[in-house]
Amino acid sequence: MHPLDLLKVKFQVATEVPQDGIGKQIWHSLRSIYREGGLRGLYRGVGPNIAGNASSWGLYFLFYNQLKRAVAGENLDRPLSAGQYLLYSAEASAATAVITNPIWVVKVRMFTSQPTAPTAYRGLWHGLSLVYRDEGFRGLYRGTTLALFGVTNGALQFMTYEKLKGWGFQRKRNQFEREGRTWTADDDKLSNTAYTVMSGASKIAALVATYPYQVVRSRIQNDSDLARTHHKTISSTIRHTWINEGHRGFYRGLGTNLVRVLPGTCVTFVVYENLAWFLKRAAIRREIRRSAR
Repeated sequence: MHPLDLLKVKFQVATEVPQDGIGKQIWHSLRSIYREGGLRGLYRGVGPNIAGNASSWGLYFLFYNQLKRAVAGENLDRPLSAGQYLLYSAEASAATAVITNPIWVVKVRMFTSQPTAPTAYRGLWHGLSLVYRDEGFRGLYRGTTLALFGVTNGALQFMTYEKLKGWGFQRKRNQFEREGRTWTADDDKLSNTAYTVMSGASKIAALVATYPYQVVRSRIQNDSDLARTHHKTISSTIRHTWINEGHRGFYRGLGTNLVRVLPGTCVTFVVYENLAWFLKRAAIRREIRRSAR
């Protein structure tokens, strides 16, 4: 999904009003990038993107489960209140955002710069070293305030997802009771279709509610002439975007982002839930064998 992520950021920092529908925009833009730079052009910045996504998801699930365990003990399936889900998701998102922000700065600049430019970043470590050399720690943490505001995205997504998942499990347990079936560790999961629908619905709700901050963050992290003159601060970026583009400016790239992010989100959650179920089931069987000795 990397080429669509590349397009999303390019659309976010662009200021001209698109004339075509979202489908044509995506097709024409991808074709133009491919004509100019081939596959290398479509996959420019893939290193920082992989590093950012892998570390973000890994750190998020680590922090989120640790916070849940502090309240629920070892029983991570114990239902919590909507407020608790919201709080722990926000805390996990905030910690992850601060740790990974330098990676996203490099990603945005690689996405929005020409690879042939003298100052072009060659990769993640090269980009990090250049930003630190030229701008210090302040450069590495450009947009952190907005990233922290963006914790609402993950918090809303996980609160909605956990509530939908709780509803799904309750429905399944009720069905087992009606049919007189015994609930076992093997039954302690929903279908992949259910996880796909729930993760997709929760992501759409969270993304639509919080998307404008992503546009503002991308414009602040960008290193263009426009960013240096009109997008230096959050307030100046919001004001300039509103005056010149209206409310539509804050939703630039939303369609592309939905096309890009939904498959990735659904796959991530389906894989995560299946792995969590597999490891939990293996642990239970190991305990049964150990107690039988």
